[in-house]
Amino acid sequence: MSDLFDLTGTTAVVTGARRGIGYAMAVALAGAGADIIGVSASQPASGSDIEHAVTATGRRFEGIACDFADVDAVDALGRTLAERRVDILVNNAGTIERAPAAEHPQELWDRVIQINLSSQFRLTQAVARQMLERRRGKVIFTASLLSFQGGINVPGYAAAKSGIAGLTKALSNEWSSHGVNVNAIAPGYIATDNTEALRADIDRSRSILERIPAGRWGEASDLAGATVFLAAPASDYVSGIALPVDGGWLGR
Repeated sequence: MSDLFDLTGTTAVVTGARRGIGYAMAVALAGAGADIIGVSASQPASGSDIEHAVTATGRRFEGIACDFADVDAVDALGRTLAERRVDILVNNAGTIERAPAAEHPQELWDRVIQINLSSQFRLTQAVARQMLERRRGKVIFTASLLSFQGGINVPGYAAAKSGIAGLTKALSNEWSSHGVNVNAIAPGYIATDNTEALRADIDRSRSILERIPAGRWGEASDLAGATVFLAAPASDYVSGIALPVDGGWLGR
């Protein structure tokens, strides 16, 4: 039974790995046996907290810096990773910009769509080609509750995360018969930098907590189990889903 969740001998790329949800995902995968290539816009080649956390599990870590708002940088990263054997790709890098829809600046919309959707597709294309050739691989996107709902004051983010849910299904339809599973995790309200403004707003924070059956904000570590499951042999017949990890929010 333990082999179902054993990632020994695999290499996982985790984008947005320097902090928050990506950090927790990378550490969870390392704990299950995977070596980690951690990618973030400000990821140092060595000496980072995520490197120390991964190597403490006995696994190898490599850090790569990439600005996901820069198309050329994403394409360069894709070429670099295409030369490695990548067994698991976790597309977690993302950003959020808050402004009412009627006044939402075009540059904020463009930036969010580029980072949260377009770059995810371009990188997955580059990395998945080797998976398709080997007929084996796992792709995991970070979706959102706003893959199912519209949110407030985040039109670009809601559009991008809805796009991630659709992209997950589209790639699964094409690739699952070739041994490549494509899934997404949809985090609920997690206590990270992205939700700092919400948590600081007493009224919004209270209304959010009242709706979560679990009665608390999630922690990044709450994503660990779902990440390992979707990366491991245990999920070999699971493809095309967006798995909510939300404390029961969507069931309310």
